[in-house]
Parts: sequence; C-alpha cells; structure tokens
Amino acid sequence: MLTEGLRVHAAGRESLAVGFAEQIVYAAPQRASAPWPHQTGVLPRRADCFRHRADIAEALDAAVSDGTAGRCQVLSGVGGAGKTQLAVHHARCAWQAGEVDLLVWVTASSREAVIAAYAQAAGETLGGPLSDPERAASAFLAWLHPRPPSDGSNGCRWLVVLDDVADLGHLRGLWPPSSPRGRTLVTTRRRDAALTAHERRLVQVDLFTEAEAATYLRDTLAVHGRDETPEQLAALARDLGCLPLALSQAAAYLIDADLDCATYRTRLADRNTTLNTLLPDPSGLPDDQAVTVTAAWSMSLDQANRTRPHNLARPMLQLAAMLDANGIPNRVLTSPPALAYLTDQRPATPPYSHDCEPLQTTAEEATSTLRTLHRLNLIDHTPKSPHQAIRVHQLIQRAVRDNLPVGHIESCARVAANALMTVWPEADRDTALAQVLRANAETLRTLAEDALWRPSPHPLLLRTGQSLGETGQVTAARDYIRRLVDTSRSRLGPDDPHTLNARRSLAWWQGEAGDPTGAVATLTSLLPRQKQLLEPDHPDTLSTRSHLGHWQRYAGDTAGAVTTFALLLKDQQRLLGPDHPDTLITRHDLAHCQARNGDFAAGAQALAELLPRLQETLGAEHPTTLLTRHDLAFWRSKASGDVTRAVTALAQLLPDMERVLGPEHHHAQITRSNLANFQGEAGDVAGAVTTLTALLADRQRNLGAEHPRTLLTGSDLIRWQARTEDPATVNEAFTDLLEKMQQVLGPDHPTTLKTRSYLTRFWGETGNTADAVRELTDLLADQTRILGPHHPDTVNTRDELAQWRG
Repeated sequence: MLTEGLRVHAAGRESLAVGFAEQIVYAAPQRASAPWPHQTGVLPRRADCFRHRADIAEALDAAVSDGTAGRCQVLSGVGGAGKTQLAVHHARCAWQAGEVDLLVWVTASSREAVIAAYAQAAGETLGGPLSDPERAASAFLAWLHPRPPSDGSNGCRWLVVLDDVADLGHLRGLWPPSSPRGRTLVTTRRRDAALTAHERRLVQVDLFTEAEAATYLRDTLAVHGRDETPEQLAALARDLGCLPLALSQAAAYLIDADLDCATYRTRLADRNTTLNTLLPDPSGLPDDQAVTVTAAWSMSLDQANRTRPHNLARPMLQLAAMLDANGIPNRVLTSPPALAYLTDQRPATPPYSHDCEPLQTTAEEATSTLRTLHRLNLIDHTPKSPHQAIRVHQLIQRAVRDNLPVGHIESCARVAANALMTVWPEADRDTALAQVLRANAETLRTLAEDALWRPSPHPLLLRTGQSLGETGQVTAARDYIRRLVDTSRSRLGPDDPHTLNARRSLAWWQGEAGDPTGAVATLTSLLPRQKQLLEPDHPDTLSTRSHLGHWQRYAGDTAGAVTTFALLLKDQQRLLGPDHPDTLITRHDLAHCQARNGDFAAGAQALAELLPRLQETLGAEHPTTLLTRHDLAFWRSKASGDVTRAVTALAQLLPDMERVLGPEHHHAQITRSNLANFQGEAGDVAGAVTTLTALLADRQRNLGAEHPRTLLTGSDLIRWQARTEDPATVNEAFTDLLEKMQQVLGPDHPTTLKTRSYLTRFWGETGNTADAVRELTDLLADQTRILGPHHPDTVNTRDELAQWRG
C-alpha cells in the first residue's frame, strides 16, 4: 500500500507540473510564433557518399505507421557506426515528405544543451518568454503533450531528434511525451535497459557489411579521381573493421596524404604507428565531423570509468585489447590473474588513504564492469555465449593499446597469458572452447611475442601447440611446435632446457603426424644432450625416454620398446617409487608393448593387475586408466579369442572416453576403431561399416586424407565392406588404397603391411588362392625383416600362409 501511495503521489506531482507549465505558456504575454511548418536547430549536413541502410530505415519508418508503441526510437551503436547520419537522413526525409509540421534537432551532449534547445523551440513556436530556459523548456514539453481537440494544439505533427545522448541522467524529466501526433528519435552510444522502457524501442546500428564498406571507400575515393582495385578496397575495409567513421576518416587521410590503399594498409599494420597518426588532423575532418574516431571512443571510456564500479573500465578494456576481437571467454576476464590486474590498476579512492592497499576486485565487480562497457557500446558482452562472451571492435583495441606505454603492454600481455592458462582445461574435451582459446593465444602472441619470452617462455606458447594436436590437428601441431623450437633456439640457445623441452614435444607431434621413425630419430638425438646437460635422472630426461619407447613401438620396433620401458621402469621405481603416476604409466606402456610383441596373455595379465592400482592412485577417469581399460579389453580378446566380451567392454568404455577426453581425442578414436573391428569379428558387419564410415570422415577432417590413421581406417572399412559388396569393387578399392599407402607411407610402414595382409586374405576368401599364397609369402618375408619373427602380425601371416597352402 505504501508503494502504491507513493506511485499515485508521484503521478499527481507530474500532472501538476504539466499543468503549471501549460499555465506558463497560456498566461504569459504572447509573441508571434514562427510560420508552419517549422524547424528548430540545425541538422548536420548529409555526409558525402552517404550509404542508405534499408534495414534501419524500415525500422524507423515502422514508427510512423505504429498506432501506439514505438513513438520513441533509439539508435544505439558503437561510436562511429553512423547513427547521426542515419538520424539526419530520416529527419530530412520526413521533413521533405511533409510528414512533420515541427522538426526539432537537439545536440543532446549535456542537460544544459537539451534545455537550451527546448527553450529555443518554445520561443520560436509558442512565442513565450525566453528569460528562464528551464521554465520555457518545461512549457515546450507540456505543449507537446496530447490534449483535447478544443485547444487546437494536438494537430501539430512533430519530430524531436535527440542526437548523441551521452548520459541518460541528462534527460531526466526532459523526454518528449508519447503522442499519436509526435515522434522522438534518439542517437546514443549507450544501450541501457532504460532505453527500452516507456514505449521506447532500441534499434541497434551495426557496422557496414564488407560489401557496403568497400563500396563506400570506392565511391568516396572516386569523387577525388582516385581509383583502387576491388581487392585493396575490400582488404582496407576489413582492416578498418567496416566502421563507417573510420572508413570516412581513413579515406580523407588517403586523399590528403596522396597515399594508395596498399601503403596505408602497411602503415596501419605497423604496431609502432599509432592509429591517430593515420587519421586526419581534427581541423581537416570530413563531413563536418567534430572528433576523430579515437576521440569518440575515449569519451565513452572516460564515462565508463566513472561508472560504478569506479576506475575498472579502462584496465578491463586494456586486457580485452590484448586478446581476440572476435571472442573472449567470459572466464578469462574474470579469472584470478585478471582480477589481480584490475586491483593493481585501480587507484585508491576515498575513504581509503594513499597508503592503504586497494580493495581486491571481485568477479562480480569485473562482470559489472563488462556490463558497463557493453552498455556504452565499447564491447559486446553476451554471457549466453560463454566461449565468445566478449567481442571488441579491432580499432577500439588498437586505440587502447596505442595509449599504453611499452612496459605496460608487456605486463598486460603476461597477465592476459596467465588468465588464458588459468581457464584452459587440462584436456581439450570441448573443441569449440579450445579453438577460441587458441585464437586468443595467437592474437596475444602476434601483439606481444617478446613479452611471452621474458623473463622465460610462457607456458601458453607450448600449450597452444599441444591443443592443436589434442583436438586432432596433428600436422598443424607439428608445424607450430617446429616454429617454436626454432624461435627458442634463436632466443635462448640450443641447449636451454626450454629448447630441449620443445624438441621433445616436436618429436611427439612428428610421430602423431604420421612419422614415428622421424620421432624416434629426434628423440634419439635429444636424449644424450639431456643426459649431459640435465643429468640422467632429471624428470625431462625420463620423459624423453618414455616418449622414445612409445614411438619405437609405433615405428615397428616393439622389442626395442619393451627394452626401453623395462629400463625406464626400473629407474622410476628407484627414483619415484612404485606408486608414482609416472611409474604406473610406464607399467602400462611396458605391459602393452609385451602384448604387442606377441605375448598376449602376459600383457593382459599385467594390465589386469595394474588397473585397480591406477583407479586407486590416479582415479577412474585419468587418461591412463581409461587407456588401460581399452588395452585390457583388446589383449584379453586376442589372448582368448572372445570378441563378444571385447565388444561389451569397449562399448561401455567409449562414452567415458568421449566424455573425459573429447570425441576428437586420439584414444577415443582408437576405441571407436577397435570397437568397430570387434563388432565385425562378432558378426555385426553392418555396425562395423557404419562406425568406421563415420570415423573415416572425422579423421579425414582432423588428420587429413594421407595420415596413417586415416589410411588405416580406410583399410579397415574396405575390409568389412568386402563381406557384402561386389568383389571387383572391393579389389579395386584395396589396390588404390595400397598404392596410396606405398607412395605416402612407404612399403615398409606397418599400416602398409597391414593393408597387404587384408588384401591377400580377401583374395583367398574370394577364390584367388594362388595369388594369396604368393603375396602372403612375400609379406611374411617383409614382416619378418621389419617387425621381427615374433610380432603378432608376423605370426598371423605365418598361420594364414599355412592355412592357404593346406
């Protein structure tokens, strides 16, 4: 009841105020009013080469035909989006079409300016006194209110334009009323909720499209006899982020400085050149513009910094300026490193003394700051898209960075790198998030690479490359790490521990990219240097030995891998203890290699003994625990021949793999591959074909058509298609695939040998026994030479050869 009473009281006061203002108009001595129709205030001139935007025009014209709602239209957008020009165009069209009797243009940059404009309108249209501007302004607003037909005043059709509203508080009590005969149009860099209240409708003014921006540049330059190629115009439009004001001022600079687009773009790309130096002098701005585009943003940022929570907007935008303009995860700018930076940059304010520590910035305050920047159109903040919640125009970022001292840029870059690492998951399960984080890391590296190498290489540099590989882009990961190794050698020297570590990572992604032999060679050359420089028992040396065993196995040297892992396990048990995670991981690797070397039962038994220990020590969802579950199911089946049990175990494992590691992870895809093959062996050929078809498409997309795993998946798919499809078609597919493998991988690659075995088996099963026996004889000789006489594939070929000979 109290609230309702206050509301009624407030409404009554407003009615009294309106009535009082009306009395002022009608009781005051009258002067002759201006002739009708009448315009008050000066409309800015139409910009040269003005671009009509049909979508905005349609939104504004809708208010004309709207019976009640939408009487106040608010054009909101980033500074420089062209809001004022759109308002000018709309107002002039309405005036020239005879749609309004009274047009009032108000430059609404301050409350005083609004009152003065209203007072002028009152004097010109009502003939009232001008001695008290506030009373005259109130009288004008009262006159705009709709009234009964008896006074004859509601026949006036009016349009009031409030241009460049910087602070909504300036319009408190000064909003034109809603009227069936009147319209209000507002332009502002803000988008507060209050702008959509009381029959106000927000119309967002976006940037030009790339086509619109290029056309604008072409037309503007053509006026001055300048001609540029469409490619250069489109590129410059992209460089300027398709922002209308920036395009206008850049075009003026090109003309005044007699530069072509290519030269201007080169200067724009130079980070040592500030944006302001590539814009016209304020005295030479085109189209009667008042400020440069950078000055427009500076005013908005000053206002944001004065908004609660105070003094956080500027440092927040500084951090955002170091990251990807196309999307920054919300958690990055609310992470502990970001909050510490905001606290450090926030000046002490009363009641705290100069000597007091500033209050720690909270995540809630950081989020409020992002919302403030959003309301002032300095950023786009969309929390419902958490991976790309913050977007910033690239030129706003450039202007912010231009005002940072070099030392501050470096410290800001390190903070941004720390923030990215804080939110980067240990495993890239979410490939979309991983892609966004890599884009932000790459932007940061491009802007401030030196900062990421001082005083030592930031972990973000290596994490970016690892993320590429973990999400399936193994060739890109290899190339990225190779560049990192070269940079580390150049900056730190070949024997720096960081360089050696990067070389080990390079070897890993060499192997993952399909070159296990090259990985072994890299690790073999690296290991002696590590033993010499870091000592034989250093963790990095032990890690290199582990990687060496891994790639020896994939290169076909299974016996060598068993020896490497056995010696490594002995040293780890001595140095780390039997339950250390690294020791347990090596136990898994050794058991797997023993099984792959032909002793299925011993390998499966060792894995069965290891699994409970891994679950207890590392947890049920640790990658090594999941991999051990896979290997145990695989080798148990090989040892016992029970493929149905393997299908059940792998079908239960696959959802856990994909949930924990992500569907693109190598281990998850191996599980899919082996599940499909066991399905086929258990009689579900159609299920095997369906699973492998989908897996082949994924591997072609992530790894490329010529990666060993892609080719192996293609081989497995043809193997099961052979059960149901035309033999001639299958034979042709096998032959084509085998030819590609021999060209890409070489005749001695394990995957090439595996496909040869599939083809010969197919020949035997389709009645071509003589060719099968001949090919199996040659294959057995090659496998014995390359893999060794006891390798499982060699043993299988020997058994098959005996079968077909029999």
